[in-house]
Order: sequence, then structure tokens, then C-alpha cells
Amino acid sequence: MDHEQGVSLPGEITFRWASREEWQPAMSLVWKSFMASEGKEYTPEGVRHFFEFITDDDIHTAFLNGGYQVMLAMEGGQMVGVGTLRSGNRLSLLFVEEGHQNRGIGRALLDRLCAYLREEAGERSITVTAAPAAVNFYRKCGFLATSAQQDHAGILVVPMERRL
Repeated sequence: MDHEQGVSLPGEITFRWASREEWQPAMSLVWKSFMASEGKEYTPEGVRHFFEFITDDDIHTAFLNGGYQVMLAMEGGQMVGVGTLRSGNRLSLLFVEEGHQNRGIGRALLDRLCAYLREEAGERSITVTAAPAAVNFYRKCGFLATSAQQDHAGILVVPMERRL
């Protein structure tokens, strides 16, 4: 995986792959962003399952071994967004800090992850199990639902896919 600095967005946003030491700050940003938005609509069981996922030792080990890629959006040395890939072409997490939303950071993170999948990993599509609140965002980014909304242990999702 190429670890070079990415292209900047206006406002000095840069994109790069996370270092080993950035795992915990990245998952903290994900948790904080989740609880500020989607977490409010989840059942207690769903919130617990989400927390268990982002704190799972197996996923952390996969990250350390290169099997769970984490891309960061940085502004002035501060982490403001996180996008992750697993199982080849599956978008696992995509979160932007609450105060930095609606500035194109999430879409830019997604575009960079898609470029990586297409150009470096040779993938032809990207999939996501989108939270209902994120479905419109993913539709605007070219994703199509592949089935109806599902309930996974208290977490509502809509499976979606985008051709690369």
C-alpha cells in the first residue's frame, strides 16, 4: 500500500494512510462521530455492537497486518475524517468529525479509497452496508442498493454497491 500524502482540499485537508500509532485516535474519532449522529437512532444493542466492532482485537490485528486499511483526512495536523476498507473491496467505516461535515471531506475520502481499489488493488466495485441516515450520501456518490434494509443485531443497514 502506498503511504504517500494525498492531494489537499481547500482548507488544507490532506489524505493519507494511518500509521500504527493512529489506530486508537482514528477509532476514537469514529466513536465520537457515530455517537453524535447515527448512534442516537440505534438501539442500545446496536450501539453496543458498533462499539464492540471498533474495539475488537481481531480488527486491530488485521489493521496491524495490513488487512484492514485505514485512510485519514487531516487538517493542520488534526485528524478530521476516517475511511476504512476490509475484505478486499468493502467500505467498513466512513466518518467525518461533526464540526467538519458538509465540506466534501467524506466524499473525498471515499473517492481516494475507490481510486486505491481500482488502480492499486484491481477491484471492479466497492460495497458498503450503509446506515439508513447515510443512504442518500452513498446514492449521491454513485452507489445503488443491492437489497432492502436489514437488521444486523440492532444495527439497521442497507447493502449497497458502486462500480469502479
